[in-house]
Amino acid sequence: MITLFVKRLTVIDNSILSPARGLIGESWQVDLELDGEPDFQGMVLDFGDVKRSIKRLIDEQYDHKLLVPADYPSLQVAEYPEGSHLSFAQEDGLQIEHRSPRDAIRLIPCERITADRLAQIIADYLSPHTPDNVAAVRIRLWPEAIQGAFYQYSHGLKHHAGNCQRIAHGHRSRIEILRNGQRDTDLEDEWAERWADVYIGTRSNLIGVSRRDGVEYNEFGYRSAQGNFGLTLPRSACYLIDEDSTVENIAQHVADQLKAAHPQDRFKVYAYEGVDKGAIGRA
Repeated sequence: MITLFVKRLTVIDNSILSPARGLIGESWQVDLELDGEPDFQGMVLDFGDVKRSIKRLIDEQYDHKLLVPADYPSLQVAEYPEGSHLSFAQEDGLQIEHRSPRDAIRLIPCERITADRLAQIIADYLSPHTPDNVAAVRIRLWPEAIQGAFYQYSHGLKHHAGNCQRIAHGHRSRIEILRNGQRDTDLEDEWAERWADVYIGTRSNLIGVSRRDGVEYNEFGYRSAQGNFGLTLPRSACYLIDEDSTVENIAQHVADQLKAAHPQDRFKVYAYEGVDKGAIGRA
């Protein structure tokens, strides 16, 4: 028996419904191991096939989706012709509602989604899709090791041609701020704290506000190429900007806000979208 491995085969960016924290953005790097006997080529599986088929399956089924703990007692799922309607009560009583086409969510058979549990579920899903000479599939999910400030956010891009149009997908992202050419870690920490477990919404997608049991809620909604999307969240978990919440606009928004607060200084903001990619805003 031989083990084939691929480090960082892909990165899956998604949002998770957490009983303790609500809607959280996450970015997991994916390591793969395949146990098996060499085929007629002397390979467990050609690396080209790993990238072409296994990576594609992981991305299609788990990337840019809302991951939902299907066994959580305070979850209700209703199906309707265009998709699914989720109602989720956090442990503190706050409510989240999500409406979307079915492909925008993935129900995970557990009460709480963890990296280890999700990794096993992905491995179990992949196993039937591997050649007969592959005896076992193992997956490891791990977050980027970030030395410094980071935040976890969710968003949806109405005008995006791909899966970013899904109203609740997210990222775990570092932020770096240069003030007059020097790193300002205090400002980085300030923005990371402000955007901890936040939903960065576009103001024009806010279609309603309401109050339930003394809590204010924002309701977002839009129709895009994949269908109708809706999301209701506690107002305290939301941050509104005027533009679509692309990473380009997020980076520039932070730079503009800093410039307004400190007009005498120059700012350069590196806003990341998950792992090793992002945009730079200047003001």
